[in-house]
Amino acid sequence: MPLFNMPDLRRGLPRGQRLIGLDPGAKTIGVALTDTLLMLASPYAALPRGKLAANAAAIAAIARKEGAAGLVVGLPLNMDGSFGPAAQAAKDWAMALGEAAALPVALWDERLSSAAVNRMLVGEADLTRKKRAGAVDRAAAAYMLQAALDATSPRSVAAGPPRASDAASRRVPGAALPPMPGATPSGALDVARRPATLGAPPPDDQ
Repeated sequence: MPLFNMPDLRRGLPRGQRLIGLDPGAKTIGVALTDTLLMLASPYAALPRGKLAANAAAIAAIARKEGAAGLVVGLPLNMDGSFGPAAQAAKDWAMALGEAAALPVALWDERLSSAAVNRMLVGEADLTRKKRAGAVDRAAAAYMLQAALDATSPRSVAAGPPRASDAASRRVPGAALPPMPGATPSGALDVARRPATLGAPPPDDQ
């Protein structure tokens, strides 16, 4: 199944349908879910990462249960915004997952999502490492999905891409990221124009 740009995926959703956010790691897949107005992303679950067919069936079941009609998968770009082996592996996985689950898919930059969530859980929630392990996967998926919602909301699109200083000053989980190499004016990653390279599975940053 071909990949969609995030704005196109959002516009094409049937009214009242949700989006599922996925943060794939080597061992687990963080799952997040939007509300029906596509304004708020919330942590939902953490699935053990296994065979593609099993993961696709589990995600399709969540979509049916919760009324979701699209997937947003985290893309682990390099810190300089370049497209490396981990990003290529995530892109390949997302395309195969969308095909198996029969759901449209968009990719969104997930750089620093796990690190930001860890800082939040330590500094604000004061959770121990053991308790954080079960929460980071879900929260990282929600952080990434919220960023995608914020950057593609009608108000954000009309106002143009946010300034880096604006996003940094808010320091709110899910704040829209500044434009990066490979992004369209709306903030969506134009992965179709990236060169295809073979790579290892995404690192486990959960």
